[in-house]
Amino acid sequence: MKEERVSTLIDLIRHGELVGGSRYRGQIDDPLSETGWRQMRTIVADFHPWDVIVSSSLSRCLAFAEELSERHGIPLEIEPRFKEIGFGTWQGKTREEITAYDSGVLQRFYRDPVNNHPDEAEGLGVFRCRIVAAWNEVLNRHAGKHILIVGHAGTIRMAIAHVLDIPLSHLFRIKVANAGITRFECLEQGDEFLCQLVFHGGALA
Repeated sequence: MKEERVSTLIDLIRHGELVGGSRYRGQIDDPLSETGWRQMRTIVADFHPWDVIVSSSLSRCLAFAEELSERHGIPLEIEPRFKEIGFGTWQGKTREEITAYDSGVLQRFYRDPVNNHPDEAEGLGVFRCRIVAAWNEVLNRHAGKHILIVGHAGTIRMAIAHVLDIPLSHLFRIKVANAGITRFECLEQGDEFLCQLVFHGGALA
């Protein structure tokens, strides 16, 4: 008899809009705006198939994760390693502030973020290591379940890059919308998992 492989579903949702408008926040702990709360509640609505919720420790993710957990009685775990990448000296600044003295700085960053990152920023290699380590631990701990990870654009980009083996230099070519949903299906293969991207920016079903 053919052995049935265990399937694990992982949904990732990015936080909604934040108080203070568009900025390179990184690990600054700004809260969701009223619009951001509405975005999150609208995209999830009354859909709650998850067995466990895992959230970044930053409040723009955790506040919604706590509300969802309490409303539907879903266990919640806080995972600080899923917080956003540290943007160093760019944190809290707008595009206009960053480019005020160097109009090409953002263009160079998006073309090659490995070698053109902000001063004092977290390296992409370091960021990848912490996201992948947390991803693997969650996947092994909750194999066979439907998991929701509430995180950031960087968290979701790195998960996609990890599964699809996308070079770090191309990381910021992946666009992640506020309250956007990404889904993976992971199948056990011996001591490892084979993960596939089911959709990015699609609807919950």
